[in-house]
Amino acid sequence: MIDIDKITKRYGDTTVVDDVSLTIPRGGVVGIVGPNGAGKSTLLSMVSRLIKANSGTVRVDGLDVTAAPGRELARRLSVMRQENYVAARLTVRDLVAFGRFPHNRGRPTREDTERVATAIAFVGLDGMADRFLDQLSGGQRQRAFVAMTLAQDADYALFDEPLNNLDIHHAVSMMRLFRRMGDQPGKTVVIVLHDLNIAATYADRIIVMQDGRVVGDGAPSEVINRRLLAEVFRVEGDIVEVDGRRLVSVAP
Repeated sequence: MIDIDKITKRYGDTTVVDDVSLTIPRGGVVGIVGPNGAGKSTLLSMVSRLIKANSGTVRVDGLDVTAAPGRELARRLSVMRQENYVAARLTVRDLVAFGRFPHNRGRPTREDTERVATAIAFVGLDGMADRFLDQLSGGQRQRAFVAMTLAQDADYALFDEPLNNLDIHHAVSMMRLFRRMGDQPGKTVVIVLHDLNIAATYADRIIVMQDGRVVGDGAPSEVINRRLLAEVFRVEGDIVEVDGRRLVSVAP
């Protein structure tokens, strides 16, 4: 369980995340949505210890993320940042192998090799394992980073806007991967997203943020409504039912 208790982040006089409390239990896919500047990525960065909160606590399975040893935390929680830069020229296999570092400290075993191969196959890159990253398309590189996160084999996997710069085909393929990840026993996937319909289609739970606060939290059928569109996203539209899911149809 991820337990977020009254967490706040300020930059000078600007409060980016404002006294947020949430509990994310094990299992399934959670989408965090909201307009630009809502505090979504900042919240995820505090949960994953990439940035320090001004106040409040985050615990992952009882471990305080600010105090837990890095190796111990990494075995429970993995994160894929919005921007991923690789200075060295690496192959897909090399990159994905980094995900095993919390387990082997740079001394890979046969189990590590097998888990790397499994992660690469899971994202559909098994035919490209020995290609360099700069030889891949943008969508393929995104999948390689997902495979690295998957190889880490943490119970909680956090992804910050992983669909950025992907066309609809690759975005759907990526979300199907996340859905498969979240369907594995004991695995939880938390994703920052911009597209409400993507979130409604693939997430079990949607957390809505606005101005640094949580203004909606629940199943897509509970959260997605016309008030949300008008008050949070400032658009007019209708809610339609497709295969039992509530989706957004924005007025032209």
